[in-house]
Amino acid sequence: MRQVVTFAMLSWAASAMAAEPPATHRNFVACPIVRDTSTVPCWLAEYEGETYFLTIQTDVSAPVNPPWLGHKVLVEGTVSDEPRICGGIVLKPVALSVMQELDGSCNTMLPAEERYNLPFEPPRPPGPSKGRLAFGDPVTKPKSQEVAASKSFELRYEFDSLVMFRHAQPLQQIFEHARQSKATKVQITGYRAATLLSNGQLMQEDKEIGRRRAEQVADLLRGAGLTELRYDVKWQDETKRAKGVEDAAMRRVQVVVSR
Repeated sequence: MRQVVTFAMLSWAASAMAAEPPATHRNFVACPIVRDTSTVPCWLAEYEGETYFLTIQTDVSAPVNPPWLGHKVLVEGTVSDEPRICGGIVLKPVALSVMQELDGSCNTMLPAEERYNLPFEPPRPPGPSKGRLAFGDPVTKPKSQEVAASKSFELRYEFDSLVMFRHAQPLQQIFEHARQSKATKVQITGYRAATLLSNGQLMQEDKEIGRRRAEQVADLLRGAGLTELRYDVKWQDETKRAKGVEDAAMRRVQVVVSR
């Protein structure tokens, strides 16, 4: 389950507004393809006649969430020299963003073939996650003896998206640090970003997304019980120049907790 901007829009601009993406990167929008295997399905996408491996089917708390059939996906990744997986060139690291518009042509499902079995054991079978939408870290960590007076955290997002299951851990870390450090102030800054595609086109997020991200994080922290803090919530509406490399990292919220 995810929360998204209801009327998110894609803005396309001329390639003259951005630099040329590096040849080792693949940034494109395409229909995802799901291929069955003897363990868990794997997700692929095709671009300019080549097939790329994206990820495997796993739960929603995984660092990289699989795409959805019925929707196109924005793929932002680096070409790896690892052996092909499920017949596709491996993109690693890779960021995937499900486009919210329905697309009935994105419905390709391929049967399992022995030659395409995964060369590794999946970390866990697909199924319900033990996490919750906003808070809850399944990894138990030892308590630190010293708590910094000020600490910065960062949440990264899919294109035009808000909080998802995978944000549970950083939100929990923010909550715990604020309590342990006896913080009195939290500064939250939401950012809007752009992505340079491999074909030279530019995708820009919705103009309101930076504000919506910042305000949502503040609401979640207050709702979790951090009501005594002084909140400084702001956002940046202008996007930085997209370069086709790590553009996904610019889609973020920065949280600074301090005494």
